[in-house]
Amino acid sequence: MPAPGSAAADVDEPRSASAIVAGTVTGHHLLHVEGYSRTKEDFPNGKCVKSCPFRVAGRSWRIWYFPNGERSQDADYIAIFLSLVESATGPVKARAKFSLMDQDDEPVPPHTVSTNLYEFSVQGTAWGLYRFITKEFLEASEHLKDECFKIMCDVIIPGELHIEERATASPFVVVPPSDMHKHFGDFLAAKDGFDITFQVAGETFRAHRQILAARSPVFKAELLGAMREGTATGDCIRIDDLLPEVFKVLLHFIYNDSVPDMEVQEETVMAQHLLEAADRYDMQRLKLICEEKLCNYLEVSMAATTLVLAEQHNCQGLKDACIEFLKSPGALEAVMATDGFDHLTKTCPTLVKELMFKLATPLYKRKKVGT
Repeated sequence: MPAPGSAAADVDEPRSASAIVAGTVTGHHLLHVEGYSRTKEDFPNGKCVKSCPFRVAGRSWRIWYFPNGERSQDADYIAIFLSLVESATGPVKARAKFSLMDQDDEPVPPHTVSTNLYEFSVQGTAWGLYRFITKEFLEASEHLKDECFKIMCDVIIPGELHIEERATASPFVVVPPSDMHKHFGDFLAAKDGFDITFQVAGETFRAHRQILAARSPVFKAELLGAMREGTATGDCIRIDDLLPEVFKVLLHFIYNDSVPDMEVQEETVMAQHLLEAADRYDMQRLKLICEEKLCNYLEVSMAATTLVLAEQHNCQGLKDACIEFLKSPGALEAVMATDGFDHLTKTCPTLVKELMFKLATPLYKRKKVGT
């Protein structure tokens, strides 16, 4: 401090900075078109096939694919549109970027096109490209292989302008993101301190009862609560009605809070089994992860069995996705020809009646429900 009566010393205050930020939210959906010639035959000019619903920024969207164009003057083109299915938060402005994908799943530069920024105000609002690519180009190109090609849709939603404070120099201390899940995963992999054993359909798994109890209310009751004596023999619990590979993934999630990477087909089958296990052990986050994966991989061969699964385990979002899928042109009739639909009619006849009523289809008369 300067002495009384002396001049005050110059003080160099630290500089500050702020930024005006216009952020965006971007989501992606890959549309597979399989059986291209069949889509041309079944959907004339002005008729479209709608993708499964997908979510971006808390809203549900679909892609509309017109194999013979949307307008009569564009019959030589494939048209592609983005449609708002529902929005609980009112109108939204968005742009879509559509890309024809090559065989390496990379965008084809001359055929990657963005729309203008449009307002999607009500359910069913759609904006897109009347002339995305010519049918002649696609049919002569290497991007159409075995009657299949792919279109990527990027949904880009501008965020609200906001002000952010910015640092003007590197901080002295940088705190890394939490890696707690890694430590727990390493704990399982190291096989240290196990105090509980599971016999799952003949295969042995070991774990830590306190960690299982912390992650699942059902495990907590079985391993620490009143159910303990009736469930365990010593330190071993026997489970005969669960596949070992499913229990292995369940343990992985308990310790890592994630599901291991798999091939698409394997992941879809695993999601069905894992959803049942998640419901059984009251693990709601895992249950929702499985629901989301099944919503994204709906197809004719598994739609009916997935609907049964959704009904039996009270998965309303997955049930709604199945019903939306069955509204697609030709989907219901194709699903009714599968063994899974027979299983659906025998297992959930009331659901089938509800389904046919919602779809308002005469196809209900073609198949006797409950037989």
